[in-house]
Amino acid sequence: MKAATPNYDVVLFGATGFTGTLVADYLARRPGKQPRWAIAGRNMHKLEAQRDQLARVDAALADLPILHADTSDPESMRSLVRSTRVVISTVGPYIRHGEPLVAACAENGTDYVDLTGEPEFVDLMWLRYHDKARASGARIVNCCGFDAIPHDLGVYYTVQKLPEGVPVKVDSYLRAGGRLSGGTLSSAATVLSRWREYNEVRRERQRREGRPVDRRITHTHSRLRYDRQLQSWVLPALNIDPQIVLRSAAADECYGSEFRYGHYLQLKNLPMLGAVVGGVAALAVASQIKPVRRRITSLANKGVGPSESERAEGWFSVRFAACGGGKKVFTEVSGGDPGYGETAKMLAESALCLAFDRLPSRPGVQTPAHAMGKPLIRRLQTAGIRFDEIEPFVGAADNAKA
Repeated sequence: MKAATPNYDVVLFGATGFTGTLVADYLARRPGKQPRWAIAGRNMHKLEAQRDQLARVDAALADLPILHADTSDPESMRSLVRSTRVVISTVGPYIRHGEPLVAACAENGTDYVDLTGEPEFVDLMWLRYHDKARASGARIVNCCGFDAIPHDLGVYYTVQKLPEGVPVKVDSYLRAGGRLSGGTLSSAATVLSRWREYNEVRRERQRREGRPVDRRITHTHSRLRYDRQLQSWVLPALNIDPQIVLRSAAADECYGSEFRYGHYLQLKNLPMLGAVVGGVAALAVASQIKPVRRRITSLANKGVGPSESERAEGWFSVRFAACGGGKKVFTEVSGGDPGYGETAKMLAESALCLAFDRLPSRPGVQTPAHAMGKPLIRRLQTAGIRFDEIEPFVGAADNAKA
């Protein structure tokens, strides 16, 4: 069993990858009292080199602990999770590399966060480890990066401003700018190549999990359209975010007696629409060709990603139009580089939230909003991610009808 007083508050596993490096740098530069933290992975030489880099940020980190851990060695996984209160995992694609760490956390009662956007992995971890985590007291929280913190916490923040116990409808509109890393492309290619496997896992989770018996939770299905009032194209998004939002809503009655959610990308012109749709279609086709897919997935091991200057130009805005009980609310979650700078911030603050904040006792495989809610929103606001109530935006009046 895990020690009564673990050596560390947080351990970062997969610390030498592209996103792992950004998370480590964020922890090193974060103001205030430092948590007791360590970095972990299988390549000690790379970990030592990373520690040297961190020591240039803070000389005290020259003694930052390094832990050897390998997903192919179950005992090293158990030793890792027993040493800490929370583990951060950045080892995607998670369907290939993520399960051993989740299994060890669920067995030993250690809290866990990751930044996966892979729906098959999330559902499979729920099927295999939700009951074990509930028994051990572990909180397993997936999707603590850009997938799906802005939308999940943004909807949670929004519904708090509506009357309780009434039907609620929320639409979200995402705009963003930034570049992708090799790890993101690798995970996306893996997801697109495994639709058959995912559908089987999804159906099994739906069968076992069921739905709320006294509340209705639904996704608002729409179509690609040009919205003349928004003066932009509105594209229904098919990523994991709507699933996470709907699971948060199903778990918490504060989302109303009936909850409907619409999830959209907002694209200003046809060239941008064509680039997004064409890029996803090309990746979907490439992912079905094994040699091409192997080339894409190999990028995850090369630390390929946007430069610091490119990340500095990244940005995101998610606007929400909501209504319930005769009241309309408009909110926005916004920040900088979505996929990397802000994702590192979201992931690190999620781990610190689990480690230090007073939270409801909700062990098991959970969503970010249900596990951490308001305390995590406050942390992210302090870290520079904005959660604001805003003036009604053009076109939203029609889309926010109950």
